[in-house]
Amino acid sequence: MSSSSSPRIYVAGHRGMVGSAIIRQLLAAGHADTHIITRTHAELDLTDQAAVRSFFASEKPQEVYLAAARVGGIHANNTYPADFIYDNLMIEANIIDAAFRNGVQQLLFLGSSCIYPRITPQPMAEDALLTGLLEPTNEPYAIAKIAGIKLCESYNRQYGPSHGVDYRCVMPTNLYGPGDNYHPENSHVIPALIRRFHEARVANAPKVTIWGTGTPLREFLYVDDMAAASVHVMNLPKAVFDRHTRPMQSHVNVGSGSDISIAELAHAVGHVVGFEGAIDFDTSKPDGTPRKLMNSQRLNALGWHAQVKLEAGLDLAYADFLHTHESRQST
Repeated sequence: MSSSSSPRIYVAGHRGMVGSAIIRQLLAAGHADTHIITRTHAELDLTDQAAVRSFFASEKPQEVYLAAARVGGIHANNTYPADFIYDNLMIEANIIDAAFRNGVQQLLFLGSSCIYPRITPQPMAEDALLTGLLEPTNEPYAIAKIAGIKLCESYNRQYGPSHGVDYRCVMPTNLYGPGDNYHPENSHVIPALIRRFHEARVANAPKVTIWGTGTPLREFLYVDDMAAASVHVMNLPKAVFDRHTRPMQSHVNVGSGSDISIAELAHAVGHVVGFEGAIDFDTSKPDGTPRKLMNSQRLNALGWHAQVKLEAGLDLAYADFLHTHESRQST
């Protein structure tokens, strides 16, 4: 793709795990790096409506990948519920509205599998949205993501015919891989386990204790697979996308198609890291949703399937952790 034919693409959240993977995918597809627009939080506060509007007016992107969000695991969601709902509502509302006001016709919003009810038939299909109560531990975050979906659908319904607005939504399952957050308290399950088992191995600890019973089932997707799916969905012809979606149920699940128990995952991570001690489970801690497996048949019918198996992905994720860990120790 020549630089002259490459559209100006704004990737919101480019420093995050998903945003950075989307940039890797765009560059690999031949998009000119000079046409990929990014801003750090210090350069642009996405919760500031005036600042976001000014940015869009001056930069005039033609496509937007909305991967920016305040994210975290169970502990972070339980500790900062107000921050999670407010920040995420502001980010998506500001970007989606500013995109429309500045002529952006193509936008991809990244949501989360937590939008679905806590108890719902498995695997979870797109039509399960708004059919039951959400998981309490991440309800504020989920509500914000549902609002993002409905923002996109509402702008499509009101401004699609007159302005060519085509805003799409993808709902990833649990993601992991390069660029993940390995914070000891605010990280998701795979990076948290990688850090915990690594530190236990280095310290020759006799055991590692995991939150919960270990029985919940979770699906995981390597982040570069998610990026590939995002670009795939963004680039689908509108007629093709519309045939597989509905105006008020237009979001698309993105998953690997299989799940694993937290206990099995812990043993798999321990094996990758080389930890040889015992694994215990603290049943006084919350489990979260009993099972979260996505039905990705809609996306599969649109021509995309996951490529990276969990075992290979965990190896790559641990290599990224070691690189990140060693880089921080050397500074």
